[in-house]
Amino acid sequence: METSRSNDPRTPSSAAVPSGAACDLVTVPARQGLEAVDILRRGAAEGVGPVLHDDGDDTLCFLVPPGTAAAWDLPGSICTETDGRGLRRDPEPPVEGSDWLVPPGEADLATDPAVLRRALGEAARTIEAADSCR
Repeated sequence: METSRSNDPRTPSSAAVPSGAACDLVTVPARQGLEAVDILRRGAAEGVGPVLHDDGDDTLCFLVPPGTAAAWDLPGSICTETDGRGLRRDPEPPVEGSDWLVPPGEADLATDPAVLRRALGEAARTIEAADSCR
């Protein structure tokens, strides 16, 4: 999958942003994202910010600090600028057909992009190794 950047406000993942906060969202396939969440949670000092599971697209969306999209280049993922488009940080899933995997209030404010990049890389290698054993 190619890397891409988007600031399209219609992307389902853009609704996961706290109200008034300019944040970016990294969207990945659910399988890789779930593995990355496990890796992040096992890290001693590395926290994970809110993560949204979009059932319809079978993706996970990680909330990351603003400005991440400008330099994001990880193949197999998309980083979307949200610019805080009046979206809310709310315990209710922000988009129909989605659920919080890591809800706001139970997470760090955002996931560090460098830490997320490492976790997604490790997750991809783990998945590749598991698939090659079949």
